[in-house]
Amino acid sequence: MVGAGGHAKVLLETLRITKWNVIGLIAKDIIKDGILYGIKVLGDDQVIQEFSPDEVELVNGIGSLPGNMLRWELAKKFRSKGFSFSQIIHPSTCIAEDVIIFQGAQVMAGSVLQSGVEIGEDCIINTGVLIDHDCRIDANCHLSPGVTLCGDVRIGKNTHIGAGVTVIQGIEIGDNAIVAAGSVVYKNINANQKFIQQRKEIVSTQ
Repeated sequence: MVGAGGHAKVLLETLRITKWNVIGLIAKDIIKDGILYGIKVLGDDQVIQEFSPDEVELVNGIGSLPGNMLRWELAKKFRSKGFSFSQIIHPSTCIAEDVIIFQGAQVMAGSVLQSGVEIGEDCIINTGVLIDHDCRIDANCHLSPGVTLCGDVRIGKNTHIGAGVTVIQGIEIGDNAIVAAGSVVYKNINANQKFIQQRKEIVSTQ
């Protein structure tokens, strides 16, 4: 497991449930040979070079925030050295038989992926995300907790969808976009745009 923050902690719980053999954590600024979340800390990123890519698979425990590319840069770095990153899928997820999930993608507890969905490399589909039929999510995206995608949504690479966002059917969201938490996306979003839904106050007439 590369990383030791909150996202790594949640992933480790999934790995325990599914009986994975976790050799240890890779983390900066944490004492080597210490114990964190019940797992031994092996050291920093350099420790990975002590293992053969044929011996181990990596789990990307680095979380994702808008504008922070560390998670994706780390994946690219270690793939270039021959390492691969495991898919992590919580057993409570509901996933249709024809769903395609690429290497390194992570699907967290309580998520639903309906028929025809495709999840790109290294995506995070976070807790309780609902993805309806025929949606396509490109590589390196983060769908935060509670996101809902209606049918036929397209999301470009490196895009961050904030917590509780709803995207209506047929919408296209370009590469490197950011959608603010709580928004309802009712129109296409171009590449490199930020979408923040304007919130109107409801005034009672009573």
